[in-house]
Amino acid sequence: MGKINAIITGVGGYVPDYVLTNEELSRMVDTNDEWIMTRVGIKERRILTEEGLGTSYMARKAAKQLMKKTGADPDSIDALIVATSTSDYHFPSTASIVIGKLGLKNAMAFDFSAACCGFLYSLNVASSMIQSGRYKRIILIGADKMSSATDYKDRNTCPLFGDGAAAVMLEGTEEENIGLIDSYLRTDGMGLPFLHMKAGGSVSPASHFTVDHRMHYTYQEGRTVFRYAVTNMSDDCALIAERNGLNKDNINWVIPHQANMRIIEAVAKRLELPMDQVMVNIEHYGNTSAATIPLAIWEYESKLKKGDNIIMTAFGAGFVHGANYLRWAYDGK
Repeated sequence: MGKINAIITGVGGYVPDYVLTNEELSRMVDTNDEWIMTRVGIKERRILTEEGLGTSYMARKAAKQLMKKTGADPDSIDALIVATSTSDYHFPSTASIVIGKLGLKNAMAFDFSAACCGFLYSLNVASSMIQSGRYKRIILIGADKMSSATDYKDRNTCPLFGDGAAAVMLEGTEEENIGLIDSYLRTDGMGLPFLHMKAGGSVSPASHFTVDHRMHYTYQEGRTVFRYAVTNMSDDCALIAERNGLNKDNINWVIPHQANMRIIEAVAKRLELPMDQVMVNIEHYGNTSAATIPLAIWEYESKLKKGDNIIMTAFGAGFVHGANYLRWAYDGK
């Protein structure tokens, strides 16, 4: 048996129906469409508004679509992984809820926490599981209900985030030079002061004080995070391109994390790529954290061709950052 490569064989996605526009946000906080579009490039975002529904609902929707599209036998799924920062509960895992709802009998399930890099990191882990030969078929989902961690009284952060989920099927192949080829993933570890949720974890459990002081929402020092994100995402893409002989002539697509249009443009400029080779959906979905990259794949799937060279890159709380080099395995559907 030859070397096993891990390939994506299908993609599914889900975004909630409710559209929160900049115009509606401007009635909630002191902001306006021009301010938001100029600074981050977001026009609207999707919000899961139904009471009692969390990240697992969106993850399950994306996975069901994926399984229908691929025709995968539920009993053939060996593992299901959910990359998320907004799990339904502290425990059990969101993945365990999804697997129960889908009725997968032969799979293990776990959540993966790497903030906005969750999909990049977990794609690396899931691919290694496939390459080991012990797992044949894995569903990997990036899903976040960022509205649950957003303070809609904070004009600096509330325009940024949206809700969504997307799922990919990972399988093994002995075909050479296909699938996940290379990864450069790093964790700075110095990012805590600049991007975090102040309460709700074991350091500061929920209390009247934490609720009264609005400590259960995303806290971000925007300028610092922006500066680190531009530098790291651009550098990581340049590094992975250089060590794999990639350049503006043979890179087909870049899939950047959708946090800020100016960051996305900076990454494209560093790689000397035109924007029509960069997957962008930030204007309509905002930052859906671990879901941004798989949602972009879901939207652009029909444009992909077998053998396309793709660089994915992201940056998030931690600070976590990195880039993956993927060779696409099938013509878009």
